[in-house]
Amino acid sequence: MTLIERRFRERIVLVGVAFPWSSLDEVERGLDELALLVDTAGADVVDRVVQRRDRPDPATFVGRGKVEELRERSESEDADTVVFDDELSPAQQRNLEKILGRTAIDRTAVILDIFAQNARSEEGKAQVELALLRYRLPRLRGRGASFSQQAGGIGTRGPGETRLEVDRRRLLERVARLERELRDVGRTRQTQARARRRSRQRSVSLVGYTNAGKSTLLNMLTGAGVLVEDRLFSTLDPRTRRLAMPGGETVLLSDTVGFVRKLPHQLVEAFKSTLDVVRDADLLLHVVDGSAEDAAERMGAVRIVLAEIGAGEVPEILVVNKSDRDRVSASRLARAEDGSVVVSAATGEGAEELVAALAARLRRSDKVMRLVVPFGRGDVLAALHREGEVIGTAMSEGATMVDVVLDDAAAGRFAEFALP
Repeated sequence: MTLIERRFRERIVLVGVAFPWSSLDEVERGLDELALLVDTAGADVVDRVVQRRDRPDPATFVGRGKVEELRERSESEDADTVVFDDELSPAQQRNLEKILGRTAIDRTAVILDIFAQNARSEEGKAQVELALLRYRLPRLRGRGASFSQQAGGIGTRGPGETRLEVDRRRLLERVARLERELRDVGRTRQTQARARRRSRQRSVSLVGYTNAGKSTLLNMLTGAGVLVEDRLFSTLDPRTRRLAMPGGETVLLSDTVGFVRKLPHQLVEAFKSTLDVVRDADLLLHVVDGSAEDAAERMGAVRIVLAEIGAGEVPEILVVNKSDRDRVSASRLARAEDGSVVVSAATGEGAEELVAALAARLRRSDKVMRLVVPFGRGDVLAALHREGEVIGTAMSEGATMVDVVLDDAAAGRFAEFALP
């Protein structure tokens, strides 16, 4: 399904709210990032408004007086849409649009819109459509007619928008069908992961904040030649290439979607099959933009998402990228994390150091066990060759001594043959 083409650039007013648990500086940085997201979506920011509140207003998120101010400023700037940096409930969104007389959306809708524009593969389109439907379903009540009148724009385009005029039952059927398709994809990925583990093919995933330079790093290390764009969320589908290690062995290096603060829960859920490549990795290369003023906050946001998808315990190496832009800041950030590597994916600086650190970390994660396998247990020897890397054998009285590299799961299965 093709996306609706934009025929004009919308004029956008941004809204941020500082609650007791957040500072004004944090809110302003959030709005700066939201402005980049809006630009990536194809619109222009014409004004921004910040309010302090103790808690969100249940009806309009901001106070009634601030809504009136937003209406006046939107009219004076001839704005098409008001975008909030925090997620709005369906009721808040409806109430705001009645008062403002224009579309009111939130950060989640902007991110979903960008994903809708960037989806290329069939799997990626299905994932984005599922996320859009999950976001829109609770917002359909009383709005079926108004959706049919919209001509596109942020938060309204992408796979699935032509289905907003049908009833809720048909939308739920579509959601269920997409969920089944993506579960099938997930099962296929799990089968591939099991085959990789049996072959002892090591897997490394690039993770990081969006636009940290992961795709450029993939090109630097593997010569992949993948398209690199200086824009947010340019990579949605996982891309895997072989990386030769100093000892002659190879590992699979995968790049996938970047993360961001307040990444919509709908996207995390929809992209779980894609993010399996991260959860199942032997090691993560956590790429951070060393020139970013809020680099530490971005690292924290990435680790929150990693924990949410079940990858919080996967070992990682912090890769501080873009040292060519700000070497002092990059070096300072690397010193704060043990085992970090400073690189410039754009110039190739630090490539050898990174590969060496990667090889050393993978070797440390190998667990060599010595097993005693009775002569009559040829089935066990065959299983060890399938599930591990046998690096040495020797004969003893009535048994074969086997030195083998096994992962944690396999080590548990063969524990009865381990030397005490």
